[in-house]
Amino acid sequence: MSPLHIAVLMGGWSAERAVSLSSGAGVAEALESLGHRVTRIDMGRDVAQRLAAAAPDVVFNALHGTPGEDGSVQGLMDLMGLAYTHSGMATSVIAIDKQLTKQTLVPHGVPMPGGRIVRSADLYAADPLPRPYVLKPVNEGSSVGVAIVTDEGNYGNPIGRDVAGPWAEFAELLAEPFIRGRELTTGVLGDRALLVTELQPKSGFYDYDAKYTDGMTEHVCPADIPDDVTDACKAIALHAHRLLGCRGASRSDFRWDDSQGVAGLFLLEVNTQPGMTPLSLVPEQARHLGMSYPELVQAIIDDALARFGVENALAMADGRGGAE
Repeated sequence: MSPLHIAVLMGGWSAERAVSLSSGAGVAEALESLGHRVTRIDMGRDVAQRLAAAAPDVVFNALHGTPGEDGSVQGLMDLMGLAYTHSGMATSVIAIDKQLTKQTLVPHGVPMPGGRIVRSADLYAADPLPRPYVLKPVNEGSSVGVAIVTDEGNYGNPIGRDVAGPWAEFAELLAEPFIRGRELTTGVLGDRALLVTELQPKSGFYDYDAKYTDGMTEHVCPADIPDDVTDACKAIALHAHRLLGCRGASRSDFRWDDSQGVAGLFLLEVNTQPGMTPLSLVPEQARHLGMSYPELVQAIIDDALARFGVENALAMADGRGGAE
């Protein structure tokens, strides 16, 4: 295929801005190594004007969190007639919302924790669930704002107004039972489940810092777990990817209570734009399967070209697009 002009959309103003900038930088360098012409766009409120001025053949969406992963930017690019990577608007709207994701997947047999939406103000009066339980924002990724409330009394009993936590930042939270056990994750690329990685934080749980600070979490890839659990992770991740209508790459995160075998496996969430940083899990899994980082990036681009149709792909291959 002829070299393309690709805009890499990164940054933005979400809590995951730094991660997105790292993902975008890696993607841009990989695309340039493949001979493509790249325009880097750190998303601001003028993103529509900058995309229009660049007139790329395709946009690599390396944004994480809102508004780049919640359907807002996807809808904008749909209106502008731009081809772009990863999932579309409807899928993004559902997958960023943990409660909508449950409502979509659980009726199709996907095992997910129970729980309910609670008003943060109500937490000061009483626990919404028996301890231990988990509180998390409904529509944030990368474990932003997650709190594990235990019987040992962290955060107080009841939770106090004077204690830092997600209740001070979000009006509503999702409360779920805490699943004891191990952190597992499975990437999907196109229509193929990759591997299962076990995440072993050096301390605490797999929060934002553990995800993106070198040396804080050990990645065991492939995970040293029974074959039936590996098979279940891969099957559930691919099933969820298809049910939600994900495109390109996605990543499904699990908790596994290893005392219960496969019955202890629960899907927590599906990430429609998984990280592409040096510590990210999908590139690591692809590498273990013999796919280099540039090859992974190209595969995601190829998926976008196919998604937006043969005619569009041929126009792109002819070198249509503006200069930076």
